[in-house]
Amino acid sequence: MRIAVVALGKIGLPLAVQFASKGHEVVGVDVNAGTVAAVNEGREPFPGEAQLAEKLADLVPAGKLRATTDYAEAVPGADAVVLVVPLFVDEETAQPDFGWMDAATRSMSEHLDAGTLVSYETTLPVGTTRNRWKPMIEEISGLVEGEDFHLVFSPERVLTGRVFADLRRYPKLVGGLSPEGSARAREFYEAVLDFDERPDLPRPNGVWDLGTAEASELAKLAETTYRDVNIGLANQFALFADSQGIDVHAVIEACNSQPYSHIHRPGIAVGGHCIPVYPRLYLSVDPAASIVREARAVNAAMPERVVERTAGLLGSLDGLRTVVLGASYRGGVKETAFSGVFATVEALASRGAVVTVHDPLYSDDELRGLGLAPHTLGAEVDVAVVQTDHSVYRTVGPDDLPGVRLLVDGRGITDAALWTGTPRVVLGRGDTVPAT
Repeated sequence: MRIAVVALGKIGLPLAVQFASKGHEVVGVDVNAGTVAAVNEGREPFPGEAQLAEKLADLVPAGKLRATTDYAEAVPGADAVVLVVPLFVDEETAQPDFGWMDAATRSMSEHLDAGTLVSYETTLPVGTTRNRWKPMIEEISGLVEGEDFHLVFSPERVLTGRVFADLRRYPKLVGGLSPEGSARAREFYEAVLDFDERPDLPRPNGVWDLGTAEASELAKLAETTYRDVNIGLANQFALFADSQGIDVHAVIEACNSQPYSHIHRPGIAVGGHCIPVYPRLYLSVDPAASIVREARAVNAAMPERVVERTAGLLGSLDGLRTVVLGASYRGGVKETAFSGVFATVEALASRGAVVTVHDPLYSDDELRGLGLAPHTLGAEVDVAVVQTDHSVYRTVGPDDLPGVRLLVDGRGITDAALWTGTPRVVLGRGDTVPAT
């Protein structure tokens, strides 16, 4: 097959590479000329994706994969077009911003040929494929969906850093606007993906047809919103446990020993492109979902709650040198989308603290570019707050933070043995006063 992949970001480029690795001819289109140039040179345009550099170095010289900024070069003649364009959510209104997706859809539609399968993988509010993309594509292309082309929704279900492994591990969900469209989607994804055996699943791993685009859209929103709601519940338990002197981590471990309990871990923040965003997409079509709204509010308030507790333990943060450990939203990932670092820094600064940020994945200039004052381990501080569960923080101790009067671990990652004699509290461990 000839396949066009629209948007060569942290999900789109690995997808294009996966398709090409199965022997298909793949053309990726992206508005970023730097990304296109890197791909055409066989180089990864961003670090951190396992196996990506090696696969690019093999596939590009072999002529299986190339990139362009021109839709006219990528879309005409394609058997399938897969779009993985970012969808943003307005932080104030919590409504989806379709700007980039609309632009990409228009450009794709201008060059769409009859007989093409069009698959959206970007997470969408329920009804978007049928009610937004179908009429837009038909109007611009002059083609009729279900007769001249088929439109489906098939959500990406992978995490950056391990995309190729996740593509094999998780069933590929598809949903079309017609049975024929769904059948085309099944045939396509079966030809471009491989699947691990999963005896734990109720049916064989592979391409799962959910019957409609709406069901497929809801499946992605539901599985991610579940995580946000579950984390919100865990955070509520953690806050209560702290007030009662109870170790909630031990409680959760005990609860999850029973097969019907799957309580997640509490933490200072929920970040990334998915968990804090997709519940908002769900709420945009189901505003009556009060449980979802409350969980999102609990999670969004966690940085403030942790900082409030920090101030309460010390009496005041005014003038204290405070370092936030970790800018990334998740350990081992160089990404700050919706990271709790920003709310944590803001909450500390609002109480008069002098705040710096350390992150092993970011240079000082990169931190400054994010509006954060950089910190070097070994510089004197009064307070440290762990915001990211980077593995390096497992071994951080008072010697790395000279003068530290209190460590507040928002991720439960630090080693208690290294902090003997230095006040340390961990979210959800039930510490009511700094341990000595």
